[in-house]
Amino acid sequence: MSLARGQLVVTHRKVWLLAGPIILSNISVPLVGAVDTAVVGHLPEPQAIGAVALGALIFSFLYWGFGFLRMGTTGFVAQAYGAGNWRGLSDTLLRVLLLALALGLVTVIAGWPLIDFALYLLESSAKVEGLAADYAHIRIWSAPAVLCVYAFTGIFIGMHNTRAAFVMQLVLNISNMLLDLLFVLGFDWGVEGVALASLIAEYLAMLVGFYLLRIQLGNALAGFDLVRLLDRESLFKLFNANVNIFIRTLCLLFAFSYFTAMSARQGEVILAANAILLHLQSIMAYGLDGFAHAVEALAGSAYGANNQRQFRKAVYLTSFWGALLALLAGVVYLLLGEPIIKLFTSIDSVVGTALVYLPWMVVAPLISVWSFQLDGIFIGTSHTREMRNAMIVSLLAYLALLQWLIPAYGNHGLFLGLAVFMLIRALSLVFYFPGIEAAIRVGGEKQR
Repeated sequence: MSLARGQLVVTHRKVWLLAGPIILSNISVPLVGAVDTAVVGHLPEPQAIGAVALGALIFSFLYWGFGFLRMGTTGFVAQAYGAGNWRGLSDTLLRVLLLALALGLVTVIAGWPLIDFALYLLESSAKVEGLAADYAHIRIWSAPAVLCVYAFTGIFIGMHNTRAAFVMQLVLNISNMLLDLLFVLGFDWGVEGVALASLIAEYLAMLVGFYLLRIQLGNALAGFDLVRLLDRESLFKLFNANVNIFIRTLCLLFAFSYFTAMSARQGEVILAANAILLHLQSIMAYGLDGFAHAVEALAGSAYGANNQRQFRKAVYLTSFWGALLALLAGVVYLLLGEPIIKLFTSIDSVVGTALVYLPWMVVAPLISVWSFQLDGIFIGTSHTREMRNAMIVSLLAYLALLQWLIPAYGNHGLFLGLAVFMLIRALSLVFYFPGIEAAIRVGGEKQR
């Protein structure tokens, strides 16, 4: 069955109801890392700060690679939701949660050699590596919970229920911070306490996800059909979409890693300044992602319902508000850039260098917002092959340009390359965009 066209109505209020909770939950994410650092900063051994930083870095890379569980899920759920395909929606819920649990268990099993290899690559003092290993060997047990939280987030966004995603993220972040304070400052458990706080918080968030989705999961289990669940075509679509998103994410990760590597070649001061400016880029992305997630849900549902009018409205309204927020972010960086940078460091040479390149962060939101929005559209409609191809083209162009820009313009050339990378991402997705509208037209004609 499918929803009547009139039931899917995209409005400014609907956009904010979806984007608002995501923006709020994203704002809380950097606070967790800040509290982790702050609590170990009060321990007598300075190596604890480095150990937690290294351990957290390992899991950031590891779990970021599984981001497809969130992004791939959103598109399939949003389309089934928009089409009123409740059986398809139920099957998707069970498939992605089983996949998340299976990948989580595999990660736990493979965890110890992965941790040892990562610490070998990162190279630090024996004391720091030993503490980081203690942290990682506890934290690795959270893999099933983390991946389920990713899947739940994708499900909630696809079902237009970002408030549930917000509640789950809030439970994760608040419990993590409170347990940090209890275990480290209260019980004096040190680095192991930080890891245990994250472990417990992630399982609490997973349980909240199961509770918030209990009705839908109950319906899915009531209509459970193993043959239908293991349908080859459905599994292939899910697998194909997730592989495409995984490749796209690896390319994006490589682009920013290469940026850091090129920063390091220019000296410690440039490296430190660029790292701070990338934090500003990340904070800006967290905010703008709210409207990217909103367009995933709205455009995906309109696509599933073959409703071209509401699809275009979803694209327009979310992009309008995303651009306004991007403009606001640029103004904030322009007016408050210096005091924000000084929150990160008090080293005069680093502050002075960061201020030289701050104008790139002032214009970055207005350059980046379009690739974020287009990513949301392609995720919501499950056009992941085009996303993958666009990212590969963008990465190759970025790497080629930097071979000329850095020797010619130094660190300004590096930031110019990053800006061009964002522009090429957007332009390459614009090239593929008519294919999405064509698919909606064909689907609408078939319905008629």
